Amino acid sequence: MKPILKELITEWKERNLPNIIERENDLTKLIDWKILKAIPIVGFRRTGKTFLLLNTAKKIGKENTLYIDFEDERLPRKTEVLTTLSDIIKEIYGRKKLILLLDEIQNIPNWSKWVRRMLDSFNYQIILSGSSSKLSSKEIPTELRGRCITIELYPLSFSEFLRFKNEDIERLTDPLRLNLLREYINFGGLPEIVLSEEAKKYMLIEEYFKTFLIRDIFERYGIRNKELMRDILRLLLNSTYITITKMFDTLRSIGHKVGKETIANYFYYLRSSMFIEFLEILSPKIKNSLKAPRKVMIIDNFFIKRFSQKFSENIGRLMENCVFLELKRRAAKNPLLEIYYWRDYSQNEIDFVLKDGLNVKQLIQVTYASSKDEIEKREIKALIKASKFLKCKDLLIITWDYEDEIEIKNKKIVFKPLWKWLIEN
Repeated sequence: MKPILKELITEWKERNLPNIIERENDLTKLIDWKILKAIPIVGFRRTGKTFLLLNTAKKIGKENTLYIDFEDERLPRKTEVLTTLSDIIKEIYGRKKLILLLDEIQNIPNWSKWVRRMLDSFNYQIILSGSSSKLSSKEIPTELRGRCITIELYPLSFSEFLRFKNEDIERLTDPLRLNLLREYINFGGLPEIVLSEEAKKYMLIEEYFKTFLIRDIFERYGIRNKELMRDILRLLLNSTYITITKMFDTLRSIGHKVGKETIANYFYYLRSSMFIEFLEILSPKIKNSLKAPRKVMIIDNFFIKRFSQKFSENIGRLMENCVFLELKRRAAKNPLLEIYYWRDYSQNEIDFVLKDGLNVKQLIQVTYASSKDEIEKREIKALIKASKFLKCKDLLIITWDYEDEIEIKNKKIVFKPLWKWLIEN
């Protein structure tokens, strides 16, 4: 085992790092030698976690870092690998302060105890990347509670997408801006897909979906009834709202013998992988919140476009999903920010309600509109009603390309084009 680990360290020292396009996440800002914490990076498959590690090495200098990929087939999946690694690090680097970049470390048993021991030595900053279901703040092992700063990595934001496309949106004409926006909301923000030609994009998304299903769901959770999970995914990709009861009834109607507990478990697996998020309704009563339908949000728009069975382009849903993902990026930087939707008994609905602590911060509607005449009156009516009920003055309607401000019943409503809202932070 020692020769293999020494070989990996030698390979790292000799490795030429690739050209990496800058992301908005800068891990170097989290490195603090006075307060040593592990930094797990969690995110869906192929969102760029490994490149984030390599870019950190590039910024800090390879001589100050060590990158190990625990998916390397030469490494056995045994705890002894980590024990031997710590000895070799001391042998090669001595007491030098070192930043360890550890990819897919969850593959090794007892990894969390080893990470805790290394942190306690005060010589190592540790950045981890791997399975969201094992490294997320909700699932982090007991040994590391209070010793982690978890970073959530999502597909490219629109600003990052433009950087990857080498475009400056401020210098473009309106038609070109909207052309880029349409590409972004249709094909999403998974880095490799953004950089690929259109024909290859479809091949890649098929491969991503298949790999996610096999490795992150079937293998990780030992699922035997694969057809049931596939049908659940098909239904979720084609649903705007869902409840366990509704899913139960639908699955039973097509011949699946399944219980509600199993469906709840499968939903949990999909959420843990970060493929799906369920948006809850904002209600003062927990019982109402738990019983109400939840909105189905997907980690990347291209999965909706490719695997939804809609016969027409559902650009409204794609816009809404795009807004949700951007809100999740912003919420990842503000732990107090919570995202909900709202609906009253008259079916007045708000697409997104942002809650900051105890206060409702903003109400957001999303509509595929290019003029005021295209905006449905019920969306404005719902904003006015929710504004009163939730005591919120910040009212926003995100449009395709219409911009304006109006005042109705002493309430100011701002209309902002999607592209402008996406880059404003």
